[in-house]
Amino acid sequence: MTTSAAALDIIRFEVDRSLKEFVERQRPQVSAPELAPLISAAEEFLAGGKRLRPAFCYWGWRGAGGGDDPALFTAAASLELLQASALVHDDVMDASDLRRGMPSAHRRFQALHEKAGWHGSAEQFGEGAAILLGNLMLIWSGEMWRGSGLPPASLAAAQQVHDHMRTELMCGQYLDLLEQAHGENTFDSALRVALFKSGKYSVEQPLRLGLVLAARERAPWIDRLCEEYGRCVGIAFQLRDDILGVFGDPAETGKPAGDDLREGKRTMLIARTLAAASAAQAETVRATLGDPALDSAGVDRLRQIIEETGALVACEDMIKGYLEDALGSLDDAPITAEARAALADLAVAATARRT
Repeated sequence: MTTSAAALDIIRFEVDRSLKEFVERQRPQVSAPELAPLISAAEEFLAGGKRLRPAFCYWGWRGAGGGDDPALFTAAASLELLQASALVHDDVMDASDLRRGMPSAHRRFQALHEKAGWHGSAEQFGEGAAILLGNLMLIWSGEMWRGSGLPPASLAAAQQVHDHMRTELMCGQYLDLLEQAHGENTFDSALRVALFKSGKYSVEQPLRLGLVLAARERAPWIDRLCEEYGRCVGIAFQLRDDILGVFGDPAETGKPAGDDLREGKRTMLIARTLAAASAAQAETVRATLGDPALDSAGVDRLRQIIEETGALVACEDMIKGYLEDALGSLDDAPITAEARAALADLAVAATARRT
């Protein structure tokens, strides 16, 4: 397999196919007509996407000497179920209306309740149904992983990594909530959220999973590579996502412009803004950040302050620095040349500007 864009297309195709086949196998268990909206929502959340997490897992597998085994795509595809679960829950916690340009899961179920004229609170029904949908996909992610068809010795060697990854994700989500509740954040706390909320389960742990699955052991060189490369790319990936959450094109992000500002996200971008802001600028940020009614003029004003304080440039410089460190860590890594080139390409793709 080449390391060109065509290789990533193949990974996407195989992951999509594995997900469709898995969901089809689940249908007999959820065949009641009343459950149709639940399954339909799951299918829509699993459709599309860049499939970067499975790609990092795949190239970890290849880098440690893994061969062409279709079961690897199934194991890697289970990460997309974990991601979908996290997104559904994240939208409930943030009260987000949109996801990928479509109604978020809880809004979708809320609309179902309203249209049917059912009893009780439509909003509460929507949130409850979305939580259950996220839980269902979390359960499915473990089931798909265990039933991937990879050798038992490989799965046993990587199981601890898989379990730890899911724990880190939940802890990261809590840390994100905690930062918003505290109301102020430091560079260190913003970096910790970036690492645990997304960086680890998006890059570091998928890469570690692939390496351990192929090597059938958690050798010291694997942890070293995942910490030097995976963490750097993972943090840069989340920093890029934070920038897109403020400055991104809604056609790219699938959310209204500046939605992270309305949700009050305490990111590195905001931490650097407040650290460098004048008293008047800081007062404006604190008064408007997290206002769900923030209009386009308010978004533009906050964007202006972020740029005037140099926070945007500082975060772009951080991304550049983390990317350079990540690429440098690949030079002496004991992995195949094919995987080294592919991981370099993936690092660039995951952190590239899309604003």
